[in-house]
Amino acid sequence: MKFHNGEPFTSANVKFSFERATTKESTNKDKPVFANMERIDTPDTHTVVLNLKNGNPDLLFQLGQATAIIVDPKSAATNATQPVGSGPYRLEAWSRGSSVTLARWDGYRNAKDVKLRRVTMRFISDPAAQVAALLSGDVDVFPRVSAAKSLKAFQDNKKYQVLIGGSRAKTILAMNHKRKPLDDVRVRRAIHAAIDRKAVIEGAADGFGTPIGSYYVPGAPGYIDTTDLNPFDQAKARALLHQAGITPPLELTMKLPPTPYARQGGEVIAAQLAKVGINAKIENVEWAQWLSGVYGQKAYDLTVIAHVEPLDFGNFARPNYYWGYESAEFNALWDKIKGTIKAEERNKLMGEAQKLVAREAVAAYLYQPTWITVANARVKGLWKDMPVFVNDLAAISWQ
Repeated sequence: MKFHNGEPFTSANVKFSFERATTKESTNKDKPVFANMERIDTPDTHTVVLNLKNGNPDLLFQLGQATAIIVDPKSAATNATQPVGSGPYRLEAWSRGSSVTLARWDGYRNAKDVKLRRVTMRFISDPAAQVAALLSGDVDVFPRVSAAKSLKAFQDNKKYQVLIGGSRAKTILAMNHKRKPLDDVRVRRAIHAAIDRKAVIEGAADGFGTPIGSYYVPGAPGYIDTTDLNPFDQAKARALLHQAGITPPLELTMKLPPTPYARQGGEVIAAQLAKVGINAKIENVEWAQWLSGVYGQKAYDLTVIAHVEPLDFGNFARPNYYWGYESAEFNALWDKIKGTIKAEERNKLMGEAQKLVAREAVAAYLYQPTWITVANARVKGLWKDMPVFVNDLAAISWQ
């Protein structure tokens, strides 16, 4: 194996990449996965031995995600703008904000099995424009299409295929615990009780989605249904605000990233909160502003966001995370979960963790999104379900 720049791919690259993920300068969001590696041995060029500080049953899964990608030391510093990988496609062109073009790399280990010579990915956020691009033939495949209301036009047309599948994503109304009165669990529970999840799903996802009661979704290992711990109850929401000493109206800001689910869902949520005495002033922001202001500087009260990564329940134990939740009880439970190898015992502990974050209303847990892919009927190899947030281009072909 080699990298696109011709450099050999060896065990040294693995060691370099994993150790690089733990440095002070690293922005890798899964840094704890790599920090748990006490020592990385490379007995020969094709063997890597990971010596862990604590057991981690999710390790192999986590090593299959983007945060564990292996890079060449010679290109690591410029990979954000000139990425060099070792996979079936290399970067051919990048028009910022418009498109990325990938070309099949003949140096790949089984390049002859990769059918598509070139793939162009276009960025289209507007639902109407997504539909127009598909109907005109400008786009052949649209994973995670936003315009669910337009599905019938494709389902009734033999030129197209519609794949409706599940995800591991969690759409939530995140709350900043470092801002009063959101540090009061009664206020957070009041916000959760004010929200009708089904109405949010209808407004934000055209009715496609499954209500969730914690930061966990059906299909994930150890899932339990916790939706009844924070049911929709406007009278209870008003009572909780009164108990917390809140005199209506409570003024909060809600910053929404540009995705349709956030913008549309935010409007529904703001209307529901208003009915219990909470005025949520909506501020629409672009992704760069959300990442720097909300995620980075924690300059927000409320925000609607979908966490798409699977098996990321450990976010509740992350210090200084953007929602500001700090719980010694959860941290102790999470340490126990990480150290439990047997699946049955671990799943039981995961159930306890789900109930804990539900009771503490760390966020208002909304729904599990349904991924909808619309494509030309002749395209083969597309995924229906999304166990990881990936589009496997090397598996796609034309019939």
